[in-house]
Amino acid sequence: MQRQGSIGGSAAIRVRATGGVLLVAHLALVAWLTLRPLDVPWVMPANLRPLAGVRADLALGWPAAAGPLGEGLGLLAPLGVLLPVVHGRLAASPLSSLIRTAAAGALLSLGIALLQSGVPGRVVDVDSPLLNTAGVVLAHLAVVPAGRARLRRRLRRGPRPARGAVTPTVQEEPVQGRTPTIPRVGIAP
Repeated sequence: MQRQGSIGGSAAIRVRATGGVLLVAHLALVAWLTLRPLDVPWVMPANLRPLAGVRADLALGWPAAAGPLGEGLGLLAPLGVLLPVVHGRLAASPLSSLIRTAAAGALLSLGIALLQSGVPGRVVDVDSPLLNTAGVVLAHLAVVPAGRARLRRRLRRGPRPARGAVTPTVQEEPVQGRTPTIPRVGIAP
């Protein structure tokens, strides 16, 4: 049984399965990038003031700030697209989809920040969850509403034949079909 408003057919199952595989692969990459120990001679103190690191990066000038800010925004940004793909609903409310995706991104980012506090060489930075969540929201807003609208239009039109393909002529059957005949059984002697 399908959920109301979900994509139908085997193509939808393949898209959702591919999205799930990509989501797991991305989360494994994020875990490897953020949770492996670093061998460093010293570490910076923890940043517990919101947006202090962002201000410090911006004070260095735009070309120097683009790297750290881009890393913070881009680390979890694919979740903004992959989570709705795995969920697979075309008729979801845009606002509720955005809130669900942003909440999942924020919780995952907070979990990573908490786990990093126990990893040697890693320092807690309160700006990381803020930037990661902003990246998830921006990716979601940039891709998901337009993608869903395009898929809904495509489903309303129906599948297009391949280029150069000859569409076969289909004989239409009556709406009810043929009436079945039931053989009569005679009375036994």
